[in-house]
Amino acid sequence: MSANSRSNNRFNPGSPDFHKEEYPFYWIARVHARYSLDMERALKPVGRDIPTWRVLAILSEQGTSSVSDIAMHAVAKLSTITKIVYRMKAEGLVTTATAEHDGRVTVVSLTEAGERAMQRVNDATHSLWLKSFAGLTPAKVAKLNELLKALLANLER
Repeated sequence: MSANSRSNNRFNPGSPDFHKEEYPFYWIARVHARYSLDMERALKPVGRDIPTWRVLAILSEQGTSSVSDIAMHAVAKLSTITKIVYRMKAEGLVTTATAEHDGRVTVVSLTEAGERAMQRVNDATHSLWLKSFAGLTPAKVAKLNELLKALLANLER
């Protein structure tokens, strides 16, 4: 076995040469877990949680969206997002309506209270964003996004 193919086996969990610190998903899992913990801590003082933040962020960027579109972007089950949306509706953060093009589709929009909640969330999490990307240039962040998108595309095949 060549030295190059042997070193590539360090990334493969099925290889006897595998090292967890060389496995990208090891780092992705650790980063995600740490980020989630820090986000929960940052969101708690403003009375929000990660699922609500995701819905707020998606609607803030996209405007009116269907519940299924929110679920896809939030990487959550449709039933989970439906429950979150209706909880947010009861809190006055969003409105729901039937889509004009398809009566089976529920569309969701932020209310003014939802926009204010998103601003409070942004204020509460800004320092975490700065900490997370300290020392990374915009080009490195763009490259990281490019690599993660390639991994996702491979997994979706």
